[in-house]
Amino acid sequence: MSDKFTPRFRESLRFVLKWEGGYTNHPADPGGATNMGIIQKVYDAWRTKKGLPRRPVKEITRDEVEQIYWENYWTPLKCSELPKPLDLAVFDSGVNCGVGRAALWLNTALNLPAAMKVSAKTVEEARKLNPLAIARKVLDQREKHYRTIVEKNPKLKVFLKGWLNRLNDLRKEISGK
Repeated sequence: MSDKFTPRFRESLRFVLKWEGGYTNHPADPGGATNMGIIQKVYDAWRTKKGLPRRPVKEITRDEVEQIYWENYWTPLKCSELPKPLDLAVFDSGVNCGVGRAALWLNTALNLPAAMKVSAKTVEEARKLNPLAIARKVLDQREKHYRTIVEKNPKLKVFLKGWLNRLNDLRKEISGK
């Protein structure tokens, strides 16, 4: 890994990759082809931004995966500025459900105005409160989101058990159990 990655990012990424696994292309998954949690669309955008030619996400390297998670998820969610274990809860939520949604859940958990980005005010408020309690509120919103997705699109029920298993593992991880 590059020197720019913090130890906490490395620790959090280990949790994310435990659940993201390798290459998949499930016909019911709206994200399509995915490798180590990176969908083809995200990989294409990242390689284009770097001036690199597009290639199948199946060929993504571990170094690219780390850089994408750092640049597209950890950094925009300001996870390096959030207290532990809130940083992991927000990071994993951003990876699994989108950065905007994770930021919205964090702001909501902090009783701040709904916003799909993590601001300096968000970080300031997060540092004042119990990080575990806030992380639990974020994860409760995430569970509600999963259940709403399945209600609206029953074909996605095939993923619900896995989503909830990951969420429950994350709850244990942030509680230190």
